[in-house]
Amino acid sequence: MQTAKIASAAAILFLFSLTVSYGADVAKIGVVDFQRILEVSTAGKSAQAEIKSQGEKMETDLKKKEGELEELKKRLEREALVMSREMREEKEREFRIKINDFKSLEKKYKEEFKVLNNRLVNRIKKDVFELIEETGKKEGYLLIIEKNEAGVMYSPTTIDITDKLIPQYNDKFAKQTKSKTQE
Repeated sequence: MQTAKIASAAAILFLFSLTVSYGADVAKIGVVDFQRILEVSTAGKSAQAEIKSQGEKMETDLKKKEGELEELKKRLEREALVMSREMREEKEREFRIKINDFKSLEKKYKEEFKVLNNRLVNRIKKDVFELIEETGKKEGYLLIIEKNEAGVMYSPTTIDITDKLIPQYNDKFAKQTKSKTQE
């Protein structure tokens, strides 16, 4: 009798384990490397080019103004010996004002550069997240995480869907660019 109870309990446990293993869905998990999308995708390359172009314009302007300040400083030092005290103080005050203007312009450019970078990256993030959501729903992913920001220390390359998303995003970006040029 005791043996029959143990055998039936074992049989029930065995049946439960079969239904659990056969009824369980496989959790499909994907990983996306957003940094690689920024570096490889058409939109990412376009954003990088725009950021670089604006940065170079700002840097060129700042170097020009810095050169003007250096020239003004040299002229002031040369002419200081022949100027009256009042004139020298006035020129030094003007020079300090120009230095402050330069520092303000430099600060303004840094802020504009940061805003431009954030705007372009956030636009790409928004587009990519929409694409990830669409892909996740269509292909039945339980979870798709960003490889670098999520703190993923290891993930097999088989779950990295970045290479699948880049061509899709390139197509989407091309369509967006085409529709903007037609407007």
